[in-house]
Amino acid sequence: MEEIFLERGIDISYETIRRWVEKFGPAIAHGLHRRQSQPGDYWHLDEGVVTIKGRKFWLWRAVDQHGVVLDEILQGRRDTAAAKRLLTRLMKKHGQTPKRFITDKLRSYGAAKREISPGVEHRSHKGLNNRAKTAICHSENVKGQCRAIGRPGELQRFVSIHSAIRNCFSVPARRRSALTIRYHRLEAFDAWNAVVNVG
Repeated sequence: MEEIFLERGIDISYETIRRWVEKFGPAIAHGLHRRQSQPGDYWHLDEGVVTIKGRKFWLWRAVDQHGVVLDEILQGRRDTAAAKRLLTRLMKKHGQTPKRFITDKLRSYGAAKREISPGVEHRSHKGLNNRAKTAICHSENVKGQCRAIGRPGELQRFVSIHSAIRNCFSVPARRRSALTIRYHRLEAFDAWNAVVNVG
């Protein structure tokens, strides 16, 4: 971002950009979330470890079958209580229950699902969950580039903002032809301009 602005004759520091993200990011993310369509009915769940100042945390992530990130929570544990929190938050946020949960072999998912949504189909297999695993790895790469993150709250805020923007601009798996990709980009920029009030 510094280089893009500098090319246009505006000299700013990365710290200025960080402050902009803190100030405007949550409102932009909220606006993009409100414009997002209903999620698919197959939800892939996964969790990845992150380390902040020597302390281990778990980034729990939910993605639908189209690759849209539904939610992410940074938690200090990898247990049934943490899985229950993810499922409860997901269903409250989206106002629906999926047809199927797809997870890895972590038993906490099954225990949480039996308690919160016993009627939902649950498929648990290491190889089925690549869609959520890919989303976790992508977030890890982004987090690795953001060395200034030093507190769990900062990382939680960052991934929430980043996922909303990624959902807007990333082309879903169901829209892969050249024409639909072009239309998707136009829709994404329309949504972005509406949210940031660009006339």
